[in-house]
Amino acid sequence: MPVEWVNRRAGESAKRRTRVETDEKKQHQKPNGRIRETAKKRVRHFRDLDVYQNALETALRVYELSKKFPDGERYALTDQIRRSSRSVCANIAEAWRKRRYTAAFISKLSDSESEAAETQVHMEFAVRHGYIGDAEFQAIDDAYEHILGQLVRMIDHPEKWVIGGRMNT
Repeated sequence: MPVEWVNRRAGESAKRRTRVETDEKKQHQKPNGRIRETAKKRVRHFRDLDVYQNALETALRVYELSKKFPDGERYALTDQIRRSSRSVCANIAEAWRKRRYTAAFISKLSDSESEAAETQVHMEFAVRHGYIGDAEFQAIDDAYEHILGQLVRMIDHPEKWVIGGRMNT
């Protein structure tokens, strides 16, 4: 399984580049049920953010998948993957409350980005150890790639989110 998996993953980077290029076009299409994208609406709370909703949905899926992990992983991989997936959501919420200061807002979004990547690594360990299937891994990995793209767009354009005119503090 690992050799097949590695060979399949080698071709994934080219597919991901194509996905990233077409991501902007897909953003305005109807949702496919996996990752939710909503029409432009007024965001009044962090729970209204598409990125938060996607991160929460994905973290809940990670939690359910981690229930299958062996008992020997309870205080290692299971605990780590659950904490990192929840941290993606928590850091988005913290960033939302720090919108008065650009640097603080970007810092918390960057923390969220790091936690999403950490979760991807933990999921890779899970699939390589046979705790989850390749299709389950790929669905979660793709979801986090989408979330990472959303976070990067927010980081690259904080002026759309920061409030109170304190852009440089």
